[in-house]
Amino acid sequence: MSEDVGPLVSQADREVAAGNLPGARDLLTRAAQAGSDPALWLRLAGVERATGRPRKALEATQRALELQPRDFVALVLRASLIDQLQPGESGEAWGNALANRPPGGLSPPLAAAVEKGAKIHAAWIEERSHKLAEAISATQQRASEAEARRIERFRTNSLRLTKPFHSEPTDFHFPGLSEREFHPAEMFPWLHEVEAAADVLQQELAAVMAAERAELVPYIQYDAYLPLDQWKALNHNPDWTAIHLLRNGERIEANARHCPRAIALLERIPQPHVRGAGPNGMFSLLAPNTHIPPHVGISNARLVCHLPLIVPAGCWFRVGAETREWKRGEAFVFDDTIEHEAMNPSGELRVVFIFDIWHPDLSDVEREAVTALIEALGPTSTGGGHL
Repeated sequence: MSEDVGPLVSQADREVAAGNLPGARDLLTRAAQAGSDPALWLRLAGVERATGRPRKALEATQRALELQPRDFVALVLRASLIDQLQPGESGEAWGNALANRPPGGLSPPLAAAVEKGAKIHAAWIEERSHKLAEAISATQQRASEAEARRIERFRTNSLRLTKPFHSEPTDFHFPGLSEREFHPAEMFPWLHEVEAAADVLQQELAAVMAAERAELVPYIQYDAYLPLDQWKALNHNPDWTAIHLLRNGERIEANARHCPRAIALLERIPQPHVRGAGPNGMFSLLAPNTHIPPHVGISNARLVCHLPLIVPAGCWFRVGAETREWKRGEAFVFDDTIEHEAMNPSGELRVVFIFDIWHPDLSDVEREAVTALIEALGPTSTGGGHL
């Protein structure tokens, strides 16, 4: 605050204390116009509102937001003033305010205003949701199942009920590959064979779990000093374990010898063969009441397939903005470089057969390039060398 503004603000405070709000308003107007402090415009807005001039208060609030566009108090005040001036027109303004709410508690008056605003915003979203659903209804009825899902996601993205998620691998990003949270099953003709093998794979799972020398290891294992916060809670944790059949391209004989049908199945699938990185195939075991936190995988050159084998009620899997419940014997393919997480809220073990495949957008020569590059680099520092 400049020196010439200070006396104006001090005098304005005295006028407020004396009950002379018009005098305080004039002083604060001069002070705000003379400086570039958004707080002065907010103080002026408060006085304008107190003197029954909500439109002038809105103008002052918007001047404050020109200087500090994400100021939460200013955004709340703006939404409140729009609601006062144009009832029913403040939904978007409340959405902007709520999107910038800071962490922690709020003062009682501010909390009350925000609670009211949240209800106004929810009603506004509901109204827009019905309007957009009606607008695309006829088109969706003519769309295929996959098209209808994408159209619906377009609608929820437009309402900001969902948001775009993108491929963000920790190590290897190949440009130009399609980004899909879950890839359409029809892209993978071998998926039916995988699903048909569910009973056999569960039998082999039982055999390997009963074997004396089978290897059951924590799914996540890396040196604690590495910067991998996304895995901290599950590093070396037996709540999420794996029975590897193929690990970073190596056959784990102690397990694989009990699962000949699983190995034969994997040999017929387009898995990436990259020395020190792939292929990978395993039974993934998630303990009761265990959450796998949001995380991303290492390379978008591969996709991941899940075949659920043992699925207690309530187990779910989220990729980006889409959440699915695992269903026994129903396989799906997803991009693990898009943020994903999982939960087993039950009191029983959950088991999924997991393996990786080449991203179908890669040409043969591009696969060769990916293989050569990753083999040249060797195992990555972020936990082993998974492709």
